[in-house]
Amino acid sequence: MKRSDLEVNFRGAKPLAAYDDLTGRPGQRCHHSRRVQPGLVVDDVRTGDPLGIEITSPRTVTLAAVKRVLRGLDWPPIQRAELGPLRKAS
Repeated sequence: MKRSDLEVNFRGAKPLAAYDDLTGRPGQRCHHSRRVQPGLVVDDVRTGDPLGIEITSPRTVTLAAVKRVLRGLDWPPIQRAELGPLRKAS
C-alpha cells in the first residue's frame, strides 16, 4: 500500500484546505463524502474504499486526529514529517 500524497491549497498566504490523496490513481472520482471528525472528511469511491481525506480546517487539525482517521481506514500511519508542508504553512 502506497503512502499518500498531501496537497495544500492557499488563500493568500494562509492554508485554506488540504487533501491527502490515499490512492494516487488519477481519474478516480469521489462517490460519497463523510465527515469523520471536526475538520476531516473522508472521500470514498463507488466501492466504498477510501479515496482521500479532506482537511477542511488545516490550522486546527492535529497529527493525532489524522492518525485516528487513517487507523480507522486500515491505512498506514502518517508521520509528522509528511504533514510538514501543512504545518509550515499554518
